[in-house]
Amino acid sequence: MKRIAALAALGLALAGPAFAADPAEGVWQTGLDDNGNFGHIRIAPCGPKLCGTLIRAYDGKGRQIDSDNVGKAIVWDMVPTGPGRYGDGKVWAPDRGKTYNSKMELQGDFLSVEGCVMGICRQGGKWKRVR
Repeated sequence: MKRIAALAALGLALAGPAFAADPAEGVWQTGLDDNGNFGHIRIAPCGPKLCGTLIRAYDGKGRQIDSDNVGKAIVWDMVPTGPGRYGDGKVWAPDRGKTYNSKMELQGDFLSVEGCVMGICRQGGKWKRVR
């Protein structure tokens, strides 16, 4: 009986890291877009990759606003490429209506987002962790 309990405990200890949340998961506040608005993006797993959905939109003064983009994918297919680094994904910029090949880098409570299309890159700025 003790042997079974020990094996079960070992199995849980080894499985724990497999169930640990990715450090980029959570809610992030974007920088101001071309229209002076910002949003809250929820980054969560989508299969083995990470995706982000716009969950709230705000004007430049921080007042929540209605937006047809709430609920839409902003980030998708992002995969870890190293400690705190993600790539091979896409990011959609609602203010420009463009989708970019994207990469992200996590630095504490900030997530740097960059996207490129046809060799032209756009800094998405540093997103700040909300929770």
